[in-house]
Amino acid sequence: MDEPIMKRVKGDGVEMQLAVWERMAETILCVHGISANCRCWDTMAEALAPRYQIIAMDLRGRGLSEKPPAGYSIAHHCQDIRVLLENLGVERAVIMGHSLGALIAIAFGAQYPEKVESLILVDGGGKLSAEQTEKVFAGIQPTLDRLGKVFPSSEAYLDLMKKNPLLQPWSPALETYYLYEIEEVDGGVRSRVQPEHIKEEAENLGNLNVAEFYPQIKCPVLILRATEGMLAPDDILLPKKVVERMLQEIPDARCVDLQGSNHYSIVLQPNDARDQAIRYFLEE
Repeated sequence: MDEPIMKRVKGDGVEMQLAVWERMAETILCVHGISANCRCWDTMAEALAPRYQIIAMDLRGRGLSEKPPAGYSIAHHCQDIRVLLENLGVERAVIMGHSLGALIAIAFGAQYPEKVESLILVDGGGKLSAEQTEKVFAGIQPTLDRLGKVFPSSEAYLDLMKKNPLLQPWSPALETYYLYEIEEVDGGVRSRVQPEHIKEEAENLGNLNVAEFYPQIKCPVLILRATEGMLAPDDILLPKKVVERMLQEIPDARCVDLQGSNHYSIVLQPNDARDQAIRYFLEE
């Protein structure tokens, strides 16, 4: 697979890092999850880049983007996307978001319909109950536990990731993804993502009612749903009732269940059904 071209571009007052698979084709802007980075999209880019230009961004505070001391919310991310698209000269794009990225995609699509061709929501974007939100954060906690910790070496860091059953089978793409996020510090290496930024993000998410944006979305929407839980069978981000509400309230939405996938494998692992669903949706 072609390695992406790494670019710097201005967001809303911050420098943003991008991984770009350049093509003379329609642009898909990829927005990752709460503690992820732009390289989580490598496997999907391999399947989609021959037909589309893929631009994967590091959100502020993640990867190699700048990390201001505060300013971690859906509103901040939407402003970053608006500015970086303008600076790239991209008038309209498909916005594809995973997890937190799906919430950002919905908010951006509602607020800037003139900039959005369509939305692809990868296992995210639902209005969850407080009980379900608690289950989801418990499910992702093992991956958040790496933040702020110093590991003696990059090998030790990868060894911990390799033990996560949700990340199996391990692959060169996963190794690239996790190596990209670490930095050298006294005593070894650690993730570049700072726990206090994730805490601010999570607190701001608690005040978000994403369903308020549903009726405002005017473009076609594809929802890709993982059917498997993380630590438990029911700690999923898109329970069926949540998806039913999305389909009822978003004017032009459809959902594809990706059987056997979990919240991580749905984006990090090869999946022919996922890639076919995206191609069909975009070519429709």
